[in-house]
Amino acid sequence: MRRLLLTLSIAVIAPLPVPMQAAPVSVTMSARATQPGELVVLTIESVEPALVSVRAFDRDWPAFAGAAGTSRVLIGIDLAVQPGRFPVEIAAGSQRTTRELVVLPRPFPTRRLTVDPNLVNPPAEARERIERETRELERAWEQSANAPLWAGPFVRPVPQAANSAFGTRSFYNGEARTPHGGADFSSPEGTPIKSPNAGRVVLAGSRYFTGGTVVIDHGLGVFSLFAHLSRIDVASGDEVKTGAVVGLVGATGRVTGPHLHWAVRVNGARIDPLSLLSVLGVHSPRPRPIRSRIP
Repeated sequence: MRRLLLTLSIAVIAPLPVPMQAAPVSVTMSARATQPGELVVLTIESVEPALVSVRAFDRDWPAFAGAAGTSRVLIGIDLAVQPGRFPVEIAAGSQRTTRELVVLPRPFPTRRLTVDPNLVNPPAEARERIERETRELERAWEQSANAPLWAGPFVRPVPQAANSAFGTRSFYNGEARTPHGGADFSSPEGTPIKSPNAGRVVLAGSRYFTGGTVVIDHGLGVFSLFAHLSRIDVASGDEVKTGAVVGLVGATGRVTGPHLHWAVRVNGARIDPLSLLSVLGVHSPRPRPIRSRIP
């Protein structure tokens, strides 16, 4: 009995284990700028990298594995976002933190173009086609793989420079239309168009406004759209690698001459393709990326 009491006493006074406090979440940012149409890449370090989730601009942004146990998140500042301060809510397992992303003003140029009047105010017989193609494109935006399909840096689809700025306010035959949601490259007709990264073709065909059109899903909501092609060399469902030729530059659809229109969407946000190349690309002229901790 005496031995039993001694054992119980030791058990009672033994110190309880102290739970270890989780390390704080570290968040760093890389971006060409923080303006409408720009891509922001967050790198998140936490003790639970597989459980990272991010919410900003009233939508969720998927995370993917980065280097050395980190998580990365691509956030697109849509063309229509107004300047201001926006919360970025980050959850890493049991850890929660909110950071602030400051969106600065971005002036957009204006252009005035003269095109076929039927491409500004389509005839009644074309409206059903336009509505059908709009629905098809909306469905294509929803067909993204739930993991990155891209591998390595993004590359330019054509070697020529962009000659029409993203976000330009356009007037066709004197009538205002939606802002320019991509970048135009002054490529001669017949120039091969290369996939900027690996992915899967989700749409390929002729469209009323964009002519020969190819849409590539790069995964996790990242899409490339190429328009005005004179020839299409892929079909919906095809898997493409970085640099694969998907078609040739042309002058189909609503255009004034041959060129390549490249549009990028990231989780529904309209992003300047040159911003994508600046942050995730190589071999392209670009300013030094911003790499700073979000305040």
